[in-house]
Amino acid sequence: MSQRKQTVIITGGNSGLGYECAKKIAMDDKNYFVVIACRNGAKAKKAADSLIQETNNTNITTLELDLSSLASIRNFASNFSKMDYPPLYALVCNAGVQFIDKTHYTKDGFEATFGVNHLGHFLLANLLLEQMTHSGRIVLVSSGTHDPLKRTGMPAPVFADPRLLAYPDQSSSNEAISLIGRRRYTTSKLCNLYFTYELADRIKQQTEKNITVNAFDPGMMPGTGLAQSYTPFMRFVWKYILPVLTLFYPNVNTVRQSGKALAALVTDSRHNQTTGKYFEGNKEIKSSVLSYNKGNRKQLWKASVELTS
Repeated sequence: MSQRKQTVIITGGNSGLGYECAKKIAMDDKNYFVVIACRNGAKAKKAADSLIQETNNTNITTLELDLSSLASIRNFASNFSKMDYPPLYALVCNAGVQFIDKTHYTKDGFEATFGVNHLGHFLLANLLLEQMTHSGRIVLVSSGTHDPLKRTGMPAPVFADPRLLAYPDQSSSNEAISLIGRRRYTTSKLCNLYFTYELADRIKQQTEKNITVNAFDPGMMPGTGLAQSYTPFMRFVWKYILPVLTLFYPNVNTVRQSGKALAALVTDSRHNQTTGKYFEGNKEIKSSVLSYNKGNRKQLWKASVELTS
């Protein structure tokens, strides 16, 4: 239990995994002040009102954040610093997108999956780092789909020059857009791990703070909003058929189960010194072989700094 009030920011905390994580944190300890960072102000407000009712914790508020806009991310960090909130203890980088219908772009012209899932959180975390408490925590929601050995049914990620991930050349590909879209998603989740490991190392080497950085695989969570660009039939299967698998398969979880495990990475004192690690639910595991490639890690960091400057 925290003895003094501390702030936790959760991106995409208005629904699904982020909502369940926010609920668990707010319910466990009234000293946590939860900020739902969300693009849609009305949805965020509705979620915050609902969370206050469910948890009986009135320390829940919203702040507008559009991860597909670098200007919005900068505004968020600036606005947050001016608010009279308790000290920033944790940042949960939970929001994520997946598009399989066509190529989508961010407001800055990046391919949207890479732009939102990686670049948006990269800039946000770096901007908020100075405002974090001495022993703060950053958690990035990755995915087991980044690891081909997990046999998730998703295409293996393909890490390339980060500028190609941001501005993909589409003239030469004969692949179906649904396959390309799913690979962009798994690649963005690999990038989440590169960012986790590189940021954890940099904090250890460059600051006096004991801020920990870890990555989290929530497992497959049928029924969440991640399938919004799927065909109507696939959306139906995702929402109504696949949830049955939570009863029979390991690492196919309800949103509540995964939300509880994600919240533990923020609040559990057992993780006070845990940094640069990857968790499948509550269990620390190894990520994919490719995710430990330090050359890729450093290349991604350098390019990300340039792309978000």
